[in-house]
Amino acid sequence: MLLLLLSLLAPLFLRPPGAGGAQTPNATSEGCQIIHPPWEGGIRYRGLTRDQVKAINFLPVDYEIEYVCRGEREVVGPKVRKCLANGSWTDMDTPSRCVRICSKSYLTLESGKVFLTGGDLPALDGARVDFRCDPDFHLVGSSRSICSQGQWSTPKPHCQVNRTPHSERRAVYIGALFPMSGGWPGGQACQPAVEMALEDVNSRRDILPDYELKLIHHDSKCDPGQATKYLYELLYNDPIKIILMPGCSSVSTLVAEAARMWNLIVLSYGSSSPALSNRQRFPTFFRTHPSATLHNPTRVKLFEKWGWKKIATIQQTTEVFTSTLDDLEERVKEAGIEITFRQSFFSDPAVPVKNLKRQDARIIVGLFYETEARKVFCEVELEYEEGGALGGLFALGVYKERLFGKKYVWFLIGWYADNWFKIYDPSINCTVDEMTEAVEGHITTEIVMLNPANTRSISNMTSQEFVEKLTKRLKRHPEETGGFQEAPLAYDAIWALALALNKTSGGGGRSGVRLEDFNYNNQTITDQIYRAMNSSSFEGVSGHVVFDASGSRMAWTLIEQLQGGSYKKIGYYDSTKDDLSWSKTDKWIGGSPPADQTLVIKTFRFLSQKLFISVSVLSSLGIVLAVVCLSFNIYNSHVRYIQNSQPNLNNLTAVGCSLALAAVFPLGLDGYHIGRSQFPFVCQARLWLLGLGFSLGYGSMFTKIWWVHTVFTKKEEKKEWRKTLEPWKLYATVGLLVGMDVVTLAIWQIVDPLHRTIETFAKEEPKEDIDVSILPQLEHCSSKKMNTWLGIFYGYKGLLLLLGIFLAYETKSVSTEKINDHRAVGMAIYNVAVLCLITAPVTMILSSQQDAAFAFASLAIVFSSYITLVVLFVPKMRRLITRGEWQSEAQDTMKTGSSTNNNEEEKSRLLEKENRELEKIIAEKEERVSELRHQLQSRQQLRSRRHPPTPPDPSGGLPRGPPEPPDRLSCDGSRVHLLYK
Repeated sequence: MLLLLLSLLAPLFLRPPGAGGAQTPNATSEGCQIIHPPWEGGIRYRGLTRDQVKAINFLPVDYEIEYVCRGEREVVGPKVRKCLANGSWTDMDTPSRCVRICSKSYLTLESGKVFLTGGDLPALDGARVDFRCDPDFHLVGSSRSICSQGQWSTPKPHCQVNRTPHSERRAVYIGALFPMSGGWPGGQACQPAVEMALEDVNSRRDILPDYELKLIHHDSKCDPGQATKYLYELLYNDPIKIILMPGCSSVSTLVAEAARMWNLIVLSYGSSSPALSNRQRFPTFFRTHPSATLHNPTRVKLFEKWGWKKIATIQQTTEVFTSTLDDLEERVKEAGIEITFRQSFFSDPAVPVKNLKRQDARIIVGLFYETEARKVFCEVELEYEEGGALGGLFALGVYKERLFGKKYVWFLIGWYADNWFKIYDPSINCTVDEMTEAVEGHITTEIVMLNPANTRSISNMTSQEFVEKLTKRLKRHPEETGGFQEAPLAYDAIWALALALNKTSGGGGRSGVRLEDFNYNNQTITDQIYRAMNSSSFEGVSGHVVFDASGSRMAWTLIEQLQGGSYKKIGYYDSTKDDLSWSKTDKWIGGSPPADQTLVIKTFRFLSQKLFISVSVLSSLGIVLAVVCLSFNIYNSHVRYIQNSQPNLNNLTAVGCSLALAAVFPLGLDGYHIGRSQFPFVCQARLWLLGLGFSLGYGSMFTKIWWVHTVFTKKEEKKEWRKTLEPWKLYATVGLLVGMDVVTLAIWQIVDPLHRTIETFAKEEPKEDIDVSILPQLEHCSSKKMNTWLGIFYGYKGLLLLLGIFLAYETKSVSTEKINDHRAVGMAIYNVAVLCLITAPVTMILSSQQDAAFAFASLAIVFSSYITLVVLFVPKMRRLITRGEWQSEAQDTMKTGSSTNNNEEEKSRLLEKENRELEKIIAEKEERVSELRHQLQSRQQLRSRRHPPTPPDPSGGLPRGPPEPPDRLSCDGSRVHLLYK
């Protein structure tokens, strides 16, 4: 419809403004010029926004406008005008004006008639009303009033019944207990208000014309013990009291529980305890003071208005606050709001306040008396005695805990004195400025005890007139008078009682019961008074007086906020109609209502992009190096020196290094680069690339060193193996290691696949002063049985690493032509094993630090791969480049007169070894010869002693002796030679 209307108005929007309301001769379409609204009024344009109205000057034919007025004004003249085809509006000869009207309540009179002259309804300026009462009634007040500028010239009169003279009236007694002192000295203002109400009621001729209400009262001091004494005095001393009126909740509880035994109605003016709403326990109890639970609907409404879902509470451990908080807990639960933290205290609120701070409470409902409120908001000096000397310590409060400001909102009770935070209290240790700072911005909910509309009540007084009259009656300043706020409730309590008794007696005694017949055994009159009280409904100085099913007063709630050290009204709430009247005057320290909890912002800890790029560049260069080495090895596979290094295993090592280096890329990918759905694939890529790369690269080196150790550590048994080497056995070993990885990884992926998991860290406070906290999170690749699989994987990989180190050590001095680079392989195994054995546990420990974990893992992969490639391939490149040994084995054998240089070093090492072994044998034989010579000399000496010297031969030769046996012959060179063999 709006689009259709705009399409009709579109040609007129571009039309230039004409003069007057008539159609201009040059108009391209029909329409009427916009009319200016009257003073104190406006015009309602159907289907158009305010901005659209400002943008146009003409409205189409048949379009209707409606006049509206502001305030207490009404439209005089046509309320609706219609655009005619000739470009004019209907009834243009009659102006439409917004005229102030006088109150319509003057147009009716109870028990009388009203005559309006000088105009029709509504009553406009210059209208006059005359009042006349019915027979048996007389007029109280002026009989004529004139309307001028929206106000009647005189107060509205009322008709009173012609009542019996005072001397002939019968007295009806009221027993009252006023707390003139004690915890709540409300009787200081409530007693004068009750006396003033009795005077006003007794002066009326239409209420209890045959009776006079009289008061008998005592000072209860707000003490149940003192109240018990005076209660029995009232009950057992004449005259009979038709009703009892206690003040404090504790006193009302005592009186209301005992009153039913005497068939007495109890009407309280100052009791707010929710427990008094129990009809089974207090069947005859009424009160004009609303229950403390009446604050709770208002609080819940405000929670919903500001979008708070979590609140905390702190209360003083008294019955009234406990029951109030129980009711609040039920109401917030129904509204979907949670009380996250509930604290209570008896006298020292320090620990509960500290707990509120610890639990990050933001929206706090405080239920405690005024004196305890000062303790809550400021530190309290506590005295203690130690060693016979008095000392002092301080219990921290809201100010010291800094539990105030733009992050916090406190809800307090509104019946504290307006300057409660400025009152000197020797038990606290805060200045007035500190207290003012601590309580700034808090919200109070207070029962409306004085009618804000300032309309006339049943007593013909407005609320302001009542306050002025009561103030004159008091002997001191109202702010220094206890119960001044509750005084309107006490005043209306007498009126509620008087109207109920008037209804019970039938008014004037012409019908109904006789009140003078009442006694403590007459339940009939009590029941009639109860029904009359239960149906009470009238306008009092405190507002509309009506009781609910539990006998509690239904009233409005005033919402105030402390702004700049003084309370400002920001709204009213009518719980009976669920109507929140908001004045939009609330002010917040932070500019807006705070959050009900610290706003937690989840942020992921991503890998440093500089680190990722740097390591990726190193990894890419490593892959290039691996490709170069692989190409070199394949191209020179015909060279004998390359052939003697098992080039196919070296090729597998280069491929394994490439896969391991490629694993660096998925290892550095996280939520910064990929989405959640892609994360499992990246996790699997990390695992497969790294696992297969390790198996191919390390497995091929491990196979070489295993074969060397197996063959050359056996001296005699493996002589035939040394001559021949079957390559398929080496490839089968590598295939076995790779197959183990493939099977393990496949089972892992099928049974318990890797997926994305989130690790959450402790909350962090941002550097900026904002009401948020950072919840760091880190993404991981994990599975349900992650530790089990890692244990299996790391277990046999670790054994391979340790076994590789052992084999490399055992074969460090072995030389073989079949695998001429096994020493370089051993060196590579040392480096790979050490790096892996160090990096694996360190990476697991640093798993929560993404940069450190990635740096350790990736750099270990990069360095291991670089070291392996450089150690295995660079010496081969250097040898072939520097010595020019590019020919194959076939080419080498075709060259005559030349020997291969490949075996020179091997032969040299073998000769040196044989030389060392021969030298050792020679040393052993020489030692044996020395021993034999020594034995020979010993035997010769023994023989010379046994046989004297033979005389010389006459022939001149040597002396003859017996011939030597064959075994005693001297050693000759041939015998010595045999020893060396």
